[in-house]
Amino acid sequence: MTTQQIAAAVQRIEAVLQRRPELGLHDDAPASARWQGETRVVASHANGTQIVSDMPTEFGGSGDKITPGWLFRAGLASCTATSIAMLAAARGIELASLEVLASSRTDTRGMLGMADAAGAPVSAAPQDLQVLVRIGAHGVAAAQLRALVEEGYRCSPVPSAVRSASPPGLQIDINAD
Repeated sequence: MTTQQIAAAVQRIEAVLQRRPELGLHDDAPASARWQGETRVVASHANGTQIVSDMPTEFGGSGDKITPGWLFRAGLASCTATSIAMLAAARGIELASLEVLASSRTDTRGMLGMADAAGAPVSAAPQDLQVLVRIGAHGVAAAQLRALVEEGYRCSPVPSAVRSASPPGLQIDINAD
């Protein structure tokens, strides 16, 4: 799609939601993950897309696939980039470049359920989460691009989920095999 086509699509959606805001709330496509043995898991989308993940060799994995933690960072980066690109199109800004890098640090002890020296559980959550956006557009002031990135990031669903830190509900079904 061209920038103009994306802008038109965004404008159509906004017009509909102005008239019928209740249409904005919808169920997202669920992601399912099925264990394949050892530490390998296949995540699937209803459209047939599949992504295989595995753990590094240090955790008994093959080390030849992406890890679930990387998928999290990829989701953060790609969602941020998509939101910025859509907002740029809606504002008539032709981007020359856009790259988003999501990085973090993780304490492996948390994944293993270990405690720190004081006996407190170590968090398995990524720490020092950083999002770096590199953006360029010919003839657009740096301040305008900065504002575009900040608004796109603020409106992006995955970064918003991370910022709000709403805990997911957990349901458990036990197979009686």
